[in-house]
Amino acid sequence: MATVLKEPSRTFNEYLLIPGYSSAEARPENVSLKTPVVKFRKGEEPALSMNIPLTSAVMQAVSDDGMAVALAKEGGISFIFGSQSIESQAAMVRKAKRAKAGFVPSDSNLTPDSTLGDVLDLKERKGHSTIAITEDGTADGKLLGIVTSRDYRLSRMSMDTKVSEFMTPFEKLIFGKDGITLSEANDIIWDNKLNQLPIVDDNQRLTAFVFRKDYDSHKEHPLELLDADKRYVVGAGINTRDFKERVPALVDAGVDIMTIDSSEGYSEWQAITLKWIRDTYGDTVKVGAGNVVDADGFNFLADCGADFVKIGIGGGSICITREQKGIGRGQASAVLEVAQARDEYYKKTGVYIPICSDGGIVYDYHIALALAMGADFIMLGRYFARFEESPSAKLMVNGNYVKEYWGEGSARARNWQRYDLGGDAKLKFEEGVDSYVPYAGPLHDNVALTLNKVKSTMCNCGVLSIPEFHKNAKLTLVSAVSIVEGGAHDVILKEVSGRTSNSR
Repeated sequence: MATVLKEPSRTFNEYLLIPGYSSAEARPENVSLKTPVVKFRKGEEPALSMNIPLTSAVMQAVSDDGMAVALAKEGGISFIFGSQSIESQAAMVRKAKRAKAGFVPSDSNLTPDSTLGDVLDLKERKGHSTIAITEDGTADGKLLGIVTSRDYRLSRMSMDTKVSEFMTPFEKLIFGKDGITLSEANDIIWDNKLNQLPIVDDNQRLTAFVFRKDYDSHKEHPLELLDADKRYVVGAGINTRDFKERVPALVDAGVDIMTIDSSEGYSEWQAITLKWIRDTYGDTVKVGAGNVVDADGFNFLADCGADFVKIGIGGGSICITREQKGIGRGQASAVLEVAQARDEYYKKTGVYIPICSDGGIVYDYHIALALAMGADFIMLGRYFARFEESPSAKLMVNGNYVKEYWGEGSARARNWQRYDLGGDAKLKFEEGVDSYVPYAGPLHDNVALTLNKVKSTMCNCGVLSIPEFHKNAKLTLVSAVSIVEGGAHDVILKEVSGRTSNSR
């Protein structure tokens, strides 16, 4: 006879936090959102932590190299989608890793034989006024000069004028040597009243630019997540089919952490993948696994060597796995059970394995609930898909800007590997939909607002860190009528310009 769980499958919407005693120290500016990403032994520090508990989902419409840099600047990690060729994914990782904090790879490049018309066309396409002139027109070619808007006058020059005739040649440039620190580069910029400083190696090959305007940007991101070489921390998704080829390519590209991207992680396929990674790399390569929804799934992946375990099946806004296959669990119930299993595993073994709540987030306060229930960090798809930095197209629909957002199990993504159960290498039926989400602007502003809400909630509960939240949070189930009571009711709302919903 089938086992039937007595407790209903519950969502975040069914819970509220009970406020705790708030001391005078319980202020948002005193809250730390630092959280471990990979397993560690009691008394030791994790090899990788985040400064904010947010990661972006392993999805075509969410996580590319642009999102990786944008989220790392805020202190989180983006997992670059794996439903692409190994070469393409590795190139994205490599590009994000090259975007060293403050050191920007040149993406506007021409040769000396290019024309003023080429300069204007490139400026129009890229939006940048600084163009590197290299021997072969590549971003890392031998630097021969630079063109900025101060080097030409449209009223007095022909469109077919060669760049070599008006560029500032290398001999007249002030430059920095490869290996220079960001502080040293900024000192040169300020001492010489420059707008940009090219960085070149011993062979005069261009490696990056440091821009004056980025100085303030750098100061605006005090939580940016960097590796030992001051490069952004970057994640990537892998599957259980081509991992023997994909993992080495990603490691060679410099990836910091990977996760097995699967709709259901309690499987021999994940055990095989994790064993191969451990046999090949030991603990030097960090990899998470999942997704699971109960203690059995967590313990299985923990014993297989996962660095973190991802929770959630069928709770994503574009996921229809529950409709199609009848499997899954309410996200709140899943997080609560897996968190308890994580704590019991820690007591038994002395090894703490972080857990990631993936799916089920509709409102900002759901992030706080997931953390209170025991999640160490959250993975978000729709939330990040709305921002300027996501890779999908921005469109005008019915008078409003939206961004395209589609599931990995949709016919558009055709990520059959994520739903692989062996057999034919194809998507047998859809487990995701193709949709739009409201455009929300830049990531930086939105993440700051969301995390201010989370910090404020934590202060109301009298806690100043995520571990304290795990230990001291008090939750209550809510009834349908209390949910209605919690919103604006029995009033006539005024139309307020700029009013927005925090619905995710």
